[in-house]
Amino acid sequence: MPKIAQKAVNMPASPIRKLVPFADAAKKKGKVVYHLNIGQPDIETPEVALNAIKNFDQKVIEYSHSAGFESYRNGLAAYYQKTGIPVNSEDIIITTGGSEALIFGFMTTCDPGDEVIIPEPFYANYNGFAVTAGLNVIPVASSIESGFALPPVEEFEKKITPKTKAILICNPGNPTGYLYSKEELEKLRDIVKKHDLFLFADEVYREFCYDGAVPFSTMNLEGIENNVIMIDSVSKRYSMCGARIGALISKNKEVISSALKFGQARLSPPTIDQIASEAALNTPQSYFDNVVSEYVTRRNIMVDGLNSIPGVFCPKPSGAFYCVAKFPVDSAEKFCQWLLEEFEYEGATVMMAPASGFYSTPGSGVNEARIAYVLNQDALKKSVRILEEALKVYPGKTN
Repeated sequence: MPKIAQKAVNMPASPIRKLVPFADAAKKKGKVVYHLNIGQPDIETPEVALNAIKNFDQKVIEYSHSAGFESYRNGLAAYYQKTGIPVNSEDIIITTGGSEALIFGFMTTCDPGDEVIIPEPFYANYNGFAVTAGLNVIPVASSIESGFALPPVEEFEKKITPKTKAILICNPGNPTGYLYSKEELEKLRDIVKKHDLFLFADEVYREFCYDGAVPFSTMNLEGIENNVIMIDSVSKRYSMCGARIGALISKNKEVISSALKFGQARLSPPTIDQIASEAALNTPQSYFDNVVSEYVTRRNIMVDGLNSIPGVFCPKPSGAFYCVAKFPVDSAEKFCQWLLEEFEYEGATVMMAPASGFYSTPGSGVNEARIAYVLNQDALKKSVRILEEALKVYPGKTN
């Protein structure tokens, strides 16, 4: 039998979905499983987007331009301009999800063997995108004790080599929910400018900032306009994860023209999904106001509830809809599996994502788990109670 490629061997499995077989088995036994493991919101998709799909009346579902429909790119540019981000439609390539945008960005700016520095913990699929592009991920550790603030500039400097091509951040962050301040981003700006690196910024959670926090876009950093590549997506903003529409945005014309060649190779992003996404630009502000208010309540239920459990520590995030909690257990992965296989409280259990899968450094995050507070308030309250009861009897508890 012929061997598969080494790249396929190197491609990591998703830690977010790793425990799915155990969850499926738990459900077959009759348990209710509260899914805190994946960022699939239960928030309804805006009606204007759904209506655009329902009212689609063209006789042929055609290819779009490889960069995406011009009308959508114009509309998206107008959306960014309203938020103070100075871009136009020529700075935007529509992609098949934010995932493809980052892959195109990596393929455009980096050669195989180049290095990208990422503060950890980070969105686990960044590893997969790096493998796809032949890159090496170089982690810089942030700590749960600081709430996952940007690591000191000196730590980035230590990691830079002749192979370093880029720094990648997510802001607000997945999995931590941390929102980088303007001051932190300006420190990154100085590093990027000093070493002439690319700065990738995954800003898909921009709408979800809490307690008066205001996101500062990397596109507004002065002096590195040609270094910044922003990644965006409709998935979370409009609760349209299945639409698979993202965007690569940059003022660097060479990056855009080169990335477009990868876009041409895959022909075009999905037509109907673009139609829905363009319609979603007309979502009223009241939708976001209600969603943010709901997430603040959910965050408080989950984070305050976790911190009330003896031995559990969870910093309160300022954005997105994730948090990372440290548990008094020998192994969060064993604990998460045990919850699905061995434990139930009032006929239910919870599913979390072990945080070790969001770190690149071996041995990091072993007693941490990422939690997505994307369920309704009652489900979150029950989830906290389940975790509290589980820790009373878990055999691998450490204190």
